[in-house]
Amino acid sequence: MTKKLYYENAYQTTFEATVMKSGDDYIVLSETAFYPTGGGQPHDKGTINGQEVTNVEEIDGEIRHYLNDSIPIGTIVEGIIDKDRRFDHMQQHAGQHILTAAFVELYGYETISFHLGTQIVTIDLNVENISPVELERVEKLANQMIQEQREIQTKWITKEEVSQYPLRKDPSVEDHIRLVIIPEFDYNACGGTHPRNTSEVQAISILGTERQKKKTRVEFVCGNRVRKQLHDKTTTVTKLTGLLNAPQGELETAANRLINRNKTLEKELKMLQETVFRFEAMDLLKEITSIGNQRVVQAVLIDKSLQELQTISRFILANNSEVNVLLVSEINGKLQFVCQREQTPINMKNLAQSVLPAINGKGGGNEKQAQGGGEAKTITSDALLTMLLHQLM
Repeated sequence: MTKKLYYENAYQTTFEATVMKSGDDYIVLSETAFYPTGGGQPHDKGTINGQEVTNVEEIDGEIRHYLNDSIPIGTIVEGIIDKDRRFDHMQQHAGQHILTAAFVELYGYETISFHLGTQIVTIDLNVENISPVELERVEKLANQMIQEQREIQTKWITKEEVSQYPLRKDPSVEDHIRLVIIPEFDYNACGGTHPRNTSEVQAISILGTERQKKKTRVEFVCGNRVRKQLHDKTTTVTKLTGLLNAPQGELETAANRLINRNKTLEKELKMLQETVFRFEAMDLLKEITSIGNQRVVQAVLIDKSLQELQTISRFILANNSEVNVLLVSEINGKLQFVCQREQTPINMKNLAQSVLPAINGKGGGNEKQAQGGGEAKTITSDALLTMLLHQLM
């Protein structure tokens, strides 16, 4: 088995080892400092003999280092770990232990899953709702544990020794059980990498929560990520103060004022658009045509959405309920059409379905109103309208 150097010294970022096995795209070493993906923690990155290590996995008891080019068995290689990524993972994982223990300590909320992402870290708790007051108290306790500079210990135990420790949950393995311990605060079976002292986590900041069915997902960051979050938010606030022409303390008021103004403008624009559509509907009513014993208002309109076609059609029928309305438009490379009536006997759903194959389209509706859309490359707007009219004959 490969000697796991990351358990002996999580701060070690260079090592030498011998290639024990060489597959098509991976190698197995006599010893390694590369941490493989597992327990919610991503794998380490770095190089082996100058080659980028693209992935590290533990499969069937062997740690596989994936490379673009193979390295022969027996070769002595040099491994270099991305130390910034390693230390970031150490901070985030230890921070997760501290935060999880704080939720248990204060409220008995248990963590059921953990994910260490590239930007944020999440834990899922077995509780439906968490109040802002609870989050604040938990964050305060977690940072208190950091400020107290508590030692983070690791210890290997047997299955028989498990009962001697107040573990948060039963270990997932039965042999070679590794404990990560913050004395008198947290005892947990874990295979991840951690710093030696809680002070190295530096800080924990809870960013927010999200409901996940009957669970709550808590988003947070630790250590250097806290500083990055603060920097990003400060940059955003600085930009907003300029855009909204308001000091930081008045940004919320300025933003609400802008939002309300935008809502007013949207309502005014909608009213103006409907006025234009009413005029378009009245103009189209001046050109009613007859096909057989059916009276039809037909038109190919320019750059109209399906919703806009439906609005114009509705205005037409509000002024004359005895016509059939057939409107077609091409917009953004797609054909859209609406078929609608009030008092005539035409089944508009059947009419729409009859032309959909010609445009490789989809549509729906009922006997009085139907609509659809499809590819403009298969047929022109005028040809599609002609097909609809032909179905009325």
